[in-house]
Amino acid sequence: QVQLVESGGGLVQSGDSLRLSCAASGRRFSSLTMGWFRRAPGKEREFVASISWNRGNTYYADSVKGRFTISRDSAKNAVYLQMNSLNSEDTAVYYCAATLINIATMSHEYEYWGQGTQVTVSS
Repeated sequence: QVQLVESGGGLVQSGDSLRLSCAASGRRFSSLTMGWFRRAPGKEREFVASISWNRGNTYYADSVKGRFTISRDSAKNAVYLQMNSLNSEDTAVYYCAATLINIATMSHEYEYWGQGTQVTVSS
């Protein structure tokens, strides 16, 4: 069993930056691929970014590529999402997720989920 807790969300202005954190516990962190998903108002939950467990390769949705950066700190059992150049389209509840699958960009591929943290970007 894996427990995930997100933090770092908040209200920011367009163009601002924000860093989300996800703390993991209950399982060996180094064996998990970690991902970030988001659910915007009126939309389905979508993939944002992931970092694989075997080599730490990163993957990004086209909508955030070049603006967001995912990283992990195995010593702290944590994963982060650095978000730059935020705009109104980034407003959503952001979820941290974990899976044993090496490369995973789909919601159904993830087994463990956090409670979500709200990110609101005013224009």
